[in-house]
Amino acid sequence: MKPPAHLTELSAAQLRQYIDAEAVFSALEQAGREAAEVRGSMFWRRQGANTYLIRTSAAGAQTSLGPQSEDNLAIHRRFIERKQAAEGRVKNLRSSLQQQQRLNRALRVGRAPPIVIETLEAIAKAGLDTHFLVVGTHALFAYEAAAGVMVESGATATQDVDLLFDTRRRLSFWSQLKRLDWSFLSVLRKADKSFRVRPGQLYTVVNDAGFEVDVVRRIKAEGDPHPLRLRNDEDDLWPVQVSTGQDLLNAERFSRMVVSTSGSMARMHTVDPRAFVRVKRWLAAQKARDPLKRRKDRLQADVVASLVESYLPQLS
Repeated sequence: MKPPAHLTELSAAQLRQYIDAEAVFSALEQAGREAAEVRGSMFWRRQGANTYLIRTSAAGAQTSLGPQSEDNLAIHRRFIERKQAAEGRVKNLRSSLQQQQRLNRALRVGRAPPIVIETLEAIAKAGLDTHFLVVGTHALFAYEAAAGVMVESGATATQDVDLLFDTRRRLSFWSQLKRLDWSFLSVLRKADKSFRVRPGQLYTVVNDAGFEVDVVRRIKAEGDPHPLRLRNDEDDLWPVQVSTGQDLLNAERFSRMVVSTSGSMARMHTVDPRAFVRVKRWLAAQKARDPLKRRKDRLQADVVASLVESYLPQLS
């Protein structure tokens, strides 16, 4: 069967490679979660006549688990065993992932810009990935990955990525930034040191190559602060309100491993493709919207609708 217009199917070799890479990537994600459970250290400290078991968090905070006993000896032994096993597994899987990255590049499995992958990876490493959804054009890379196809470049070409900030979870977001003692801009600079807030457009950062990250939010609701800055730092971003924000937050989530042209990988959290189609068609019907953007909205809606119908029937 011929693929729908604007879609090209991955070859059998590319499909096999994506599946293999995703297996390693997912295993590393799980290993990372297991390693996070045993971050920090555990040691014995002599105090007076007794020896106490001390648990140290990754941030350096210390907690006494009580004096030496059979139970605490067992706790200490299990912790060390789990920590060594978890760290060894992460190390081995990272090595495997590097090999998968080389194979991705050789077989041209991925098409996302490397800066997008690096940005998603920086946000995930900071523990902030559940606070943002990729919306707009770059969501197509998640949909095409799930379907095993490539969308024509005319539908995916853009020099910016839109991140929708979930204001409903702002308190936990601020708590995590406080623990890190970072601004959100400093998180983005882990991906590219040249990112700067665009003067006069405080919801946008731009790097030296002209690539932009736009941070958007829903229209003020349910006690949301407005205006809202991502951290109380004079250089940080102020997300801009968008009319589609609430609809996108209400949509079912969609998550997929996305591959860049360099072979690097990251998990992209976005919205269900059916919600994407609905929102894009609504935008295309708005007469006040830029005509060029309306044409692209219609194209993207039609492409994703065809992709769902032909390759993701469990959703349709």
